[in-house]
Amino acid sequence: MKKGIFLLLAVLMALTPVLAGCGNGGGSSNEIKIGVNYELTGDVATYGTDSVKGIEMAINEINDAGGVIGKKIRLVTFDDKSTVEEAASVAARLMEQERVIACLGPATSGNFKATIPGAQANKVPIISASATANDVTLDTNGNVFDYVFRICFTDSFQGVTMANFAANKLGAHRAAIYKDTSSDYAMGLAESFSQTFEMLGGTITAEVGYVAKDTDFRAVLTGLKSTDFDVLFVPGYYQEAGLIINQAREMGIRVPILGADGFDSPILQELAGDNALSDVFFSNHYSSLDEDPMVTDFIERFAAANNGESPSAFHALGYDLGRFIVDAIQRADGDDPEAVRNALASTQNFVGVTGSFSVGPDHNPIKSVVVIEMQNGQQVSAEKVAVSQ
Repeated sequence: MKKGIFLLLAVLMALTPVLAGCGNGGGSSNEIKIGVNYELTGDVATYGTDSVKGIEMAINEINDAGGVIGKKIRLVTFDDKSTVEEAASVAARLMEQERVIACLGPATSGNFKATIPGAQANKVPIISASATANDVTLDTNGNVFDYVFRICFTDSFQGVTMANFAANKLGAHRAAIYKDTSSDYAMGLAESFSQTFEMLGGTITAEVGYVAKDTDFRAVLTGLKSTDFDVLFVPGYYQEAGLIINQAREMGIRVPILGADGFDSPILQELAGDNALSDVFFSNHYSSLDEDPMVTDFIERFAAANNGESPSAFHALGYDLGRFIVDAIQRADGDDPEAVRNALASTQNFVGVTGSFSVGPDHNPIKSVVVIEMQNGQQVSAEKVAVSQ
């Protein structure tokens, strides 16, 4: 008996490396596991929940059509609770325990960056649909991270776009900036806006700051009101931006207020109120006003599947992200993470709801940005701006 047990243990020990080395495809042979690491609760949960709903829509459609390379996709989803610590922990779990072939998300730049060391160490590609910080795909020496990708434009691109819009479309000569000094996202936007606006001949008359979770902005707005400016640029997220817009309008600041994709949330409207959300403009990845047939078809299908809900930009970005990773698996003709990584890097002319793009050598897409106008709480116009990054 003892001899038999020893022989069995020896066989199991010999098999262990083989079993462990079955690849990050994990699970059964007829499925492909993809990790989903998003902010489903916490400060920016609206970004994560919308993104995941879009991803799930894309994957459900693909699976219903037969899957990819003869296999079905299985999403393995965890909540990173909108914190960098949890984002890193979830990434490690997905790569090392769940053995996924790729990870989608998180939504915000800081949380996404926290997952980069794990991706590089485990050689598992990670992709964000909305991490816009300039340095997301590059290390401190400017070298491209092998396993890091995104399908959104950068903060500098948004800042440049909004500065051009302020100067050329609104005829602004003087701008004030009220930025979130606790956010790399907001600081990057402020820097690129300021540099471009001044290069165009404009003047930054004031540049002041707040920090995340502030709620009363009246004292700073009082100081700003005494200065002379044609537009107010508010780089930051919807939680504070909505309150800033509301309080600015209450105090009689009537100039156009500009922002970026951090404005894109229904909570912005709840916090600011419809009356305050006039002459508000922000850059975004997509607009429901786009009449492109691919966009209108997506809106119709999304609404049909979600009780008439109109998709946000994060729904659309998530949808494109789901399609993007499956497109790479199709071109890789397999679910080996390295082959998928190579396919992601060589993407050309991917057609998505948020725009068509190719992946550049810096693992960033070259795609257009949309500038959305709000009046009385409603989006009334959207202008697509195509600029090479």
